[in-house]
Amino acid sequence: MLTGFKNFIMKGNVVDLAVAVVIGTAFSAVVTALVQSVLMPFIAALVGSPNFDSFGVVTLNGNDIKFGVLLTAIVNFVLIAAAIYFVIVLPMNHMIERRNRRLGINANVKEEAAEDPHIALLTEIRDSLRAPRP
Repeated sequence: MLTGFKNFIMKGNVVDLAVAVVIGTAFSAVVTALVQSVLMPFIAALVGSPNFDSFGVVTLNGNDIKFGVLLTAIVNFVLIAAAIYFVIVLPMNHMIERRNRRLGINANVKEEAAEDPHIALLTEIRDSLRAPRP
């Protein structure tokens, strides 16, 4: 029983997933700090408010409908997505492209693998068996 558990835990994809979750959690703090401490204060300097929560409040039968809260969440999402793209994805793509150029790898050209003759023969037999008989 413990051997099975040990084998499960030691699988590469389980360990990789655990590392990804830990790194993702740590990186989440960085992105949140960037958005809350840099980008949102910059927006507040432009529009005069650190969020849009008080924008578009409609009172209906004594209940407040706050469209500004949704707008704040959308702006936060867009800012987080932009921060991840411009800080992580774009530099990583440039780094991979530079590495591929240095190694002489063309990412746009896919080499076709030579077809195994056994697979070709089996495919031909299968197709002939499927063909309608006279």
